[in-house]
Amino acid sequence: MNKQSIAGILLFIGAFQFFIFMTISEALRPSYSVNLNYISDLGVGANAYIFNYSIISLGILVIISAIALASINRRKILPYTVILIGIGAMGVGIFNENAPYHLHDYVSLITFLFSGISAIVAVTWAKGPFRALSAIVGIFILVAMGLYIENIYYSLGPGGMERMIVYPTILWGMAFSGYLIGPNRGSS
Repeated sequence: MNKQSIAGILLFIGAFQFFIFMTISEALRPSYSVNLNYISDLGVGANAYIFNYSIISLGILVIISAIALASINRRKILPYTVILIGIGAMGVGIFNENAPYHLHDYVSLITFLFSGISAIVAVTWAKGPFRALSAIVGIFILVAMGLYIENIYYSLGPGGMERMIVYPTILWGMAFSGYLIGPNRGSS
């Protein structure tokens, strides 16, 4: 198994387990609303450890995956933007909403911003149709982030609009992991 496949497997495990444990965390909070509550509300209160350990694990796996990608091609920017996603994700789990100095807001911003940037920058790594699809997802993430920052939620509410950033990020991570695992997928 080559380093790129290992990077893909780690990225898949991180994204998959986070999505599952986030869903479990939501289900364990009967009054939780995906429309009204922020995702990070799961990181405080009862069962917060499920969400926090999961997103910290996601961050660690993303960082290790990015290091594996960097070892393949240090001249590409993608591994470094992906490392920033991992650092941000770990920070979300370490600095919950109750952290001082808006630390949670800053690490969330890092995660969101570099998720969109990474999906766009992946065009320098990927070949074939995935290049265009990745760029489209990255633009979608950044537009959703802009709306979210400007408190433009439409009828989705703050939690729903935040999910317009997070769900595409998770789906892109899983799709990119499949691309990396697939046969003959060297960096371009």
